[in-house]
Amino acid sequence: MASYREVLKKAQVKMEAADRGEQAAFLYLLELTNKEAHNLYMEYDEEMPQAQIDEFEAGVERLVEGEPLGHVLGFEWFYGYRFKVNEDVLIPRPETEELVAYILAAYDEYFKDTLNVTAVDVGTGSGAIAVALKKEEPNIHILASDISEKACRIAKQNAQDNDVVVEVLCGDMLEPLIERNIKVDILISNPPYIPSDEAMEDSVVNYEPHVALFGGEDGLKFYRIIFEHAKKVLKDKAMMAFEMGYNQKEVLSAEARKYFPDAKIEVIKDMSGKNRMLFIYLNC
Repeated sequence: MASYREVLKKAQVKMEAADRGEQAAFLYLLELTNKEAHNLYMEYDEEMPQAQIDEFEAGVERLVEGEPLGHVLGFEWFYGYRFKVNEDVLIPRPETEELVAYILAAYDEYFKDTLNVTAVDVGTGSGAIAVALKKEEPNIHILASDISEKACRIAKQNAQDNDVVVEVLCGDMLEPLIERNIKVDILISNPPYIPSDEAMEDSVVNYEPHVALFGGEDGLKFYRIIFEHAKKVLKDKAMMAFEMGYNQKEVLSAEARKYFPDAKIEVIKDMSGKNRMLFIYLNC
């Protein structure tokens, strides 16, 4: 029977030959064996159970074909919480964790003295943003919307699995709130913002839902829809928080200013120094 080291090395050679990189194989082995990295290192030369070898090698074949690690595992970690993911939802990215962190900081600054704060995550997908916010700040009433019924089911499941209450409303963008005459203090969205003609990695284009990726010719289609209808769902004192493409600062800020001429508009860089978040404050 082969050792952990031998099994991993074989997988890494396959991954490198397919130009997939070797890190995913290591991360997959950690998750599959439920080991911390330091424990795995200590056990590298011990025999790996054959059942685990078989499962690992089958998963590596999927990784070699370009399938994302989150799909092979069936879940992704986000903000320290585990989320079910599949081909029906976008896999949550690390940069979106920064959006959650800034929302929580802004909440503490602008709404700490406000009772009954309500937030909505528009285009929630897996529910990662909504669930993480509820886990971190239980006093916020969290709503989430998505046009995909399959995504809504996954978001509901992820809320249940993480033991929080998130009200998931299935419908197009802000329509579920407008129909119910719901008003919110915080509107959040990580909308599709990739221009429709932009080239993407095969592991993204072939496995993740295009409806969650592409935002029209210039990538701003869904921002404009939200901007146009936002005042129908926002309270007088409100905040909006968006993830955006690193190169969309000028054009997206200008679009926001058209709809909210008196608002405070702020673009925030991510940890890599790229413009990644747009915050809009109304009467705050």
